[in-house]
Amino acid sequence: MRILIASVALCFAAALFTGTQADAAASGKFFDHSTKKWVTYGRSHHGKSPIKRKQVRYGGSYSPNTIIISTKDRRLYHIRDNGTAMVYGVGVGREGFQWSGTHRITRKAEWPSWTPPKVMIERERRKGRTLPSFMKGGPENPLGARAMYIGNTIYRIHGSNEPWTIGSAVSSGCIRMANEDVIHLYENVKVGTKVVVLR
Repeated sequence: MRILIASVALCFAAALFTGTQADAAASGKFFDHSTKKWVTYGRSHHGKSPIKRKQVRYGGSYSPNTIIISTKDRRLYHIRDNGTAMVYGVGVGREGFQWSGTHRITRKAEWPSWTPPKVMIERERRKGRTLPSFMKGGPENPLGARAMYIGNTIYRIHGSNEPWTIGSAVSSGCIRMANEDVIHLYENVKVGTKVVVLR
């Protein structure tokens, strides 16, 4: 039941594994999108991303303390005030759930709870899956360790209890990060930070 809940969360959950991927996940092996290889990756990694964050030089037009998300590249760039940007691997919306726009972070939360939207509950019910109406925050919650709410949308930049999905188009529109990375970003941004999502 926990795996099912985590797998169908609105913009917070991965597409369900099938076939070889399911077998690999069960055995603790996952696809590393940065190296394009299968690697051992389990709970002992404590939420590490298969795509290591890095600091790069930045000379673009966006001002410091702006978050840029490239849906195509599946990367989040946090522009710093010293001519650099911190780059994180992210999971983005799967086909049909991608979007773009400019907003600001309107709220931040640690170990957020999850209330699936009605449209998500109804969509999953038609597939024969039952979602909870509410899930308290914690390690099993699809939102992971931190969440930053984007404008007045239903989307968030949030952690994940499935870090091996980072680098994939897996969500229903939210920007998913490994817990280790979302905590790092969370500590370096404030409510009001500009968020630009590019397709």
